[in-house]
Amino acid sequence: MSDLEGFNSAPAAALRPLLTECLAVPRWVDAVLAGRPYPSEDAVLATADLAAELSDEEVRAALAGHPRIGEKAGHDGVSARWSAAEQSGVAETPAERLRAANQAYEDRFGHLYLVCATGLSGAQVLADLASRLENPPHVELRVVSRELAKIAALRLRKVLHPDSRGS
Repeated sequence: MSDLEGFNSAPAAALRPLLTECLAVPRWVDAVLAGRPYPSEDAVLATADLAAELSDEEVRAALAGHPRIGEKAGHDGVSARWSAAEQSGVAETPAERLRAANQAYEDRFGHLYLVCATGLSGAQVLADLASRLENPPHVELRVVSRELAKIAALRLRKVLHPDSRGS
């Protein structure tokens, strides 16, 4: 059985927690589940992307499950391992610089800074954060929404390919 066949045939109750680890928005999880069976991985990702048009309230709720950039997740589990791998490029950045940048962002916007950090160095993350401090709050929420969608797509690929979940 292929990974896609397994995804299509798995009980919704078994997939729901994994999909919630991808993006903690119940409406998004329901939309991805409701689209089954999918003819291809691209179709799964397209449905997920369409459903990732998040309201401001959904963005704020989804942020609650993410650690600050440069910090470990506050819980153990699949998304904590995923987050650690996704943020591996910031490991060389001094913790004080990340803490100060995170604090400046949180003081400005009232929520944590989120970026799809996969493949980014610490310097790139800090430059992105600094540039986003210039955004008006309503624009920044849309940027965060797009970053959440990118992270969800990366994680959904890991759900679709269980052998690569840890990376």
